[in-house]
This record gives sequence, structure tokens and C-alpha cells, in this order.
Amino acid sequence: MTTTTHLRAAARPAPRPAPRSAPDARAGARHARPPRARWRGPDDAPPWERPLLLTLLVGTALLYLWDLGASGTANEFYAAAVQAGTQSWKAWLFGSLDASNFITVDKPPAALWVMGLSGRLFGFGAWSMLVPQALMGIASVALLRAAVRRWAGPGAGLAAGALLALTPVAVLMFRFNNPDALLVLAMTAAAYTTVRAVDVAHRRAGLGWTAATGALLGLGFLTKMLQAWLVLPALAAVIVLAAAVSWRRRLALLAVGLVAMVVSTGWYVLLVDLWPASERPYIGGSTDNSFLDLVLGYNGLGRILGGSGNGGGSGGPGGGSGNTGFGGSTGITRMFNESFGGQISWLLPAALIVLVAGLWITRRAGRTDRTRAGLVLWGGWLLVHALVFSFMSGTVHAYYAVAMAPGLAGTLAVGGGLLWRRRELWTARLALVAALAATTAWSVVLLRRTPEFLPWLRWVVAVVGVVAVLGLLAGAVTRRAWAHRALPVLLVGAVLAGAGGSVAYALDTAATTHSGSIVSAGPASADGGAGGGPGGQGGPGGQGGQGGQPPSGQRPDAGSGQPGGQGGGAQGGPGGLTTSAELTTLLQQAGTTWSAAVVGSQSAASLELSTGTAVMAIGGWSGSDAAPTLEQFQAMVAAGEVHYLLASGDGGGMGGQGGSDSVGTQITTWVSEHYTATTVGGQTVYDLTAPTAG
Repeated sequence: MTTTTHLRAAARPAPRPAPRSAPDARAGARHARPPRARWRGPDDAPPWERPLLLTLLVGTALLYLWDLGASGTANEFYAAAVQAGTQSWKAWLFGSLDASNFITVDKPPAALWVMGLSGRLFGFGAWSMLVPQALMGIASVALLRAAVRRWAGPGAGLAAGALLALTPVAVLMFRFNNPDALLVLAMTAAAYTTVRAVDVAHRRAGLGWTAATGALLGLGFLTKMLQAWLVLPALAAVIVLAAAVSWRRRLALLAVGLVAMVVSTGWYVLLVDLWPASERPYIGGSTDNSFLDLVLGYNGLGRILGGSGNGGGSGGPGGGSGNTGFGGSTGITRMFNESFGGQISWLLPAALIVLVAGLWITRRAGRTDRTRAGLVLWGGWLLVHALVFSFMSGTVHAYYAVAMAPGLAGTLAVGGGLLWRRRELWTARLALVAALAATTAWSVVLLRRTPEFLPWLRWVVAVVGVVAVLGLLAGAVTRRAWAHRALPVLLVGAVLAGAGGSVAYALDTAATTHSGSIVSAGPASADGGAGGGPGGQGGPGGQGGQGGQPPSGQRPDAGSGQPGGQGGGAQGGPGGLTTSAELTTLLQQAGTTWSAAVVGSQSAASLELSTGTAVMAIGGWSGSDAAPTLEQFQAMVAAGEVHYLLASGDGGGMGGQGGSDSVGTQITTWVSEHYTATTVGGQTVYDLTAPTAG
């Protein structure tokens, strides 16, 4: 009996320990992992990935945040709108230039929403306005790295993030207050959600990810309108070509994304157009005070097709005939000209080479092959942007190229990684050699455009590049062991040669203050340009115009070349309007809805920032908007809503674009006939509360 009992007891399984709660289990797992393992990240990640990722993000943060406040209010046009948004919730909602809600900026307000909320939380100032822009840049780098990693591996993901972070025009825009920072973040996030949608397309989660893609593209639209949708063909193509589901399921994914995009865009369009026009600001840049006209007109399709109010595309320094000063002549070479070259094109030849080679190598891969899908996504992004920017006939500025940067970085990382992995193929090796040779030669050309900037650098790039090219060629035709062992060294040399010039431009951009409406990355050239081309930052007092000299500490960049300088910086505007302590005090004591009225948004913005009061921008940005009419202005004066009018040069708006029949000319003529001019702080001022006798 005793023996049997003992045998049965031994046969019983040992009692299991009481189960721990899920949080306790996770805590135990964390404590079970040694510190080095936690530092390395997930179990499937190589040990070097997490340290390099943290290095990338910390380095990007330092590059984008260091001495950020040195640029002050940067682009005063947007800075004044941010300030207005901290003073009035209605101004914040509509993106008004002034707190009394006379007129909006000529862009949707999403970027102003972010900067305005930061200003409300921390107080309006340079840091509260610019830090969100820098954080958007860091987030864009992180998202691009995550998106590329999923299909191309950790090394390619880190490379893509680093390439984006060190693109000169990206450094410029992520340290500036233009809307482009939020635009790039929204598009990069949309690419990430598209990648996730393709990965889980067979589940309901895929619909959620495509809905997120549509919502992010809607956010991009509310940031910079149609430019956000240039990435749409690449995103749609990836879903159609790479999602491992039926045609019906792929069409459903596209439909969900489209509906989400329309909803996330349309709510604001309806809000603006259904809001009584008398109770909201005039939509700046439109001809009929509607948001839809702004999208389809001068600031939307007009930027691509040209037309009234769009003065770019056909000339200017460094590109063809004419003298518009915007982007150079249209054509396939525009991305390489003196305006765009130093901003974005350092690695563009290499990206195009690896894209073509990568598509050739993967031509026989299955439909859902992820490497080819990555090439379609990032290469499609790059090509669509490059073609549109090259051939658009309307106003185009070189800093628009920041929207190309994620596509360029992703293409290089995915395509370059593929060619390196397949380097046993002669086609892959020759493509790598061609990409390096083209990059080295083009970097030398770009560095020669600014001969006073680090003159030794172009020689270093040339020598290292030639050595790397010869080494790769030797390795391509020989199977000897030395060639294989030398490959890592040659790869490092290739990186130094290919990225040396771009990195130098990026660091110079971060170390230089920028202001005005037309800015450029990179060093100033001997002829007054920046980044190897026409600069156009302008400076205080509208000195970006003809013959103006910026103050100490500012670049001597040329403005638009038009009278009054559209690149006017800290106090720029029509006719070189400047502020003074005397004028500031006068406007601060006005006590009316608008302390003053002045032709053009740039002059109004400068006055608002210096006085903290609402200033009416007659005619909007260019002085040509039909706001207000002469009759409306007369009624406002009679009601005591406007105290002063400041004469602004010829009264024709920015650069005289308003014309002799513009509202600015009509109003200034009427005021000069009925009110007495006085001089305050060097400016001609009319007191609208004291008409002349009779």
C-alpha cells in the first residue's frame, strides 16, 4: 500500500506556479533581459541598430534645434499670422494675418494651427514658433526610417533617415516657419501608413491604415493644398502592385483611402465657404473670397499652369530668358540649375541610376516583391515631384524641393542597398560605379558654383571619389581576395565622396540665420546667391530688392529683383516700409479695431510684430486682392475702425503688382485727397480720424 501510494504521488505532475498578471509578466521579462539587450532593441534587430538609431535621432535634434531662435521671426508673413492666432481663436481657425480678422494668409492654416497652439501654451516667440517645425523634422526622419526598414532592412532604414536629415533644403525648412515642415511630415507619415496597409492588406487592419493614409493626405492639403497630393500616384501604385490580395480588395483599400482624404479635406472647405463671409476674414489670394477659388486659382493650379498672379517659371538667374527670378527656366534640367542644384540635387543622379538598375534587377520578381514595391513607392514619389517642379509654369521657389527629399532618400537607401546585396552581378556593380562617379562629378560642379566656400572640399571629394570609383571597377573585374577585403573601405570612401558636399551645405545652413519670404540653403555665392544660385532671403526693410544691402549677420542674398523686394525680411514690404519706436508707440495707442492700414501683407506683418496690434493688409499679399473695396474702406473709416493709413511707396502692393487700378491705389489716392499727411519715424502717416476741411 505504501509503495503504491508513493508511486502514484511521483507520477503526478508538479504543481504549476500561480500565473502572474500581464504587467507583472512584462516587468519580469524586462528585468530578465540584461541592460545590453535592452539597449540593442527588439530580439530580431541587429545589435548595432538601436545605438545607431538613437545616434541618428539625437544628431538630428541637435542639427535642427541648436541656436534655433537666432532666426527670430523668420518669415514675418507667417509669424504675424501665428501671433494673431495666439490673440484670437477665430484668427487661429482661419489663418488670419491679423487678430481682428481682416484677411487670411494665402495658404490653408494647418501649419499655423500647430505653431499657434505652441504660442498659446508657451507664449509667442521665436522658439515657441520654430521648435514645432524642428520636431516635425525629427519625426519625419524617424517615420522615413521606420517605413524603409520594414521592406528594405535596418541598414537601409537608417541610411534613409540620415539622408533626409542631412539634405540641405530639409535643414533649412525644418528650422523655418514656412508650411513645408508639416507638409513633409504629413506625406512621410502617409507613406508609412501605406507600407503598413500593404503588409496587412488581407485583414481589416489594412482598411484602417489606408484610411489613415487618406486622413494624412487631407492634413497635407490643409497645409499646402495640391502639393500634398503629388505623392498620391506613388502611394496608389504600391497598393495596386504590391498588396497580396485580390483586385476587389485592392480597390476597396483605394476607395477607403479616397473617402478618408475627401472627408479630411472637405470639412474645412465647407466650413469656410458656409461661414457667413461678413463674419470671417477675406480668403487671401482668392478672387471671390472662397477657399475653392484659392485651390483652383493662383495658389493652386495656377502654380503649375501659370497665369495671373504667378510670375515664375521662365527665367531668372541661372535659367533661360526672362527675369522672373523664380526657379529658373522650365525643363528637365531645372532641378540641376543654379536655383535648385545646391538645395536637393547632390544625390539626384545617383538616385536615378539606382532606381533604374534596381527595377531592372527586380524585373522578374513576384508582383508582391517588397524591394520592388519600395522602389515604386520612393522612386515614384521622387519622379513625380521632380517632373512637376521642372515643368510647372507658375511661381516656384527652390525650397519647394524639400518635398522631394523623402523620396530621394528612400530611393537611394532601397536601391543602393539592393545593388550592394547583389554586387556579385556585373549590372549591380556597374550601376554602383556609375552612381558614385556621377555623384562625385556633380558634387564638384556644385561646389565650384560657390568657389569661396571651403575651396579644399571639392578637391577632397574629387580625389576620394576617383579612388573609390577605380577600386570598385577593379573589384568588378577581378575575383582576387584583396578586392573583396577592400570593399568596406571603398564603401566608406564612396559615402564620403558622395555626401561630403551635401553635408557641408547642410551644416552651413544650420549655422546661418534666415529671414524673409524667399530663402535658400547653403552658403552665399559671390554673386549674392545662396546654395549655388539666386538667394532671395532679402533682409529688413525690403532690402531683398534692387541694390539693397542686408544688415550685419544676414546673408547678402538677392531678393526677387523687383522693386520693394518680395524677399523683404524683418521689416520688408512695399516701398521699403520700416518701423521705428515713434511709429510703434503711435500705433499701440490707436485704440481702434485696426491700428493702421497699409498696402500689402508684408508691411502689415512687420507692423503687427513690432506693435502687437492688428494692422489691415490692403490687397493681401500682392496688393491685388479685392479686399477691401474703396466703399468698404470708406465705411470702416466712417465707423472709426481704422485709425491710420501708412503710405507704402507707390501704393501698388508688393513690387507694384497691384497696378494702377488696384484697391491699394484707389484707397491711397482717396486718403491723400481727404486727409493730411504727416511724418512719423520717417514714414508718411495719415490720421483717418481727422479729415481735412471740406
